[in-house]
Amino acid sequence: MFEIFMVALWLGLVFNAAPGAVFSESLRRGIRGGFGPAFAVQVGSLVGDAVWAVLGLAGVGALFAVPALRVPLTVAGCVLLAWLGMAGLRDALAHKGPDPVTGPYVKQDRQAMAVGAGMSLANPWNVVYWSGAAGGVGAVLGPAGAAELGAFFAGFMASSVLWCVISAGLIVVLRRALPPLAVRVLEACCGVSLLAFAILQLYRLM
Repeated sequence: MFEIFMVALWLGLVFNAAPGAVFSESLRRGIRGGFGPAFAVQVGSLVGDAVWAVLGLAGVGALFAVPALRVPLTVAGCVLLAWLGMAGLRDALAHKGPDPVTGPYVKQDRQAMAVGAGMSLANPWNVVYWSGAAGGVGAVLGPAGAAELGAFFAGFMASSVLWCVISAGLIVVLRRALPPLAVRVLEACCGVSLLAFAILQLYRLM
């Protein structure tokens, strides 16, 4: 059981450390608002991942191969990414400096968490990963029952929470090191990357 937990821990770090749309949005919000918004995007995404994980490990991932479910969800995800990308470009061109760092649980943190959850839930490819994970655990470590899959889920979620803290912390360090103009340039780059992820996700749908 411990072996399964450790395998999931390392797989989770690799999965979460890979650059993607969630990191771009976390970086965009973090360089402007600090640790709270950056961390909130990551945690919101983790909530969405947990939902997909439960569905995938429960064996219902095949349902999302049905176009009637997959297509609307993917289109919604593309629209959300495009909207966030345009917001990034708009804020970068607004000649605004970074927002002052405020206390936890402020409105922007709640909004960031909702955005992170939306980005994850609107990506049905996540359930494909978790559906494969159930079979992968059994292939590598033997027959996987509820206890083994639970250990895998726990290890993955533990590494994901750890990555949320590390990622948000690194973004804060970067925020403090960059002058306002560099913040705006990086914010614009995040906006462009989010638009690119939207286009890529739409392309995968075709």
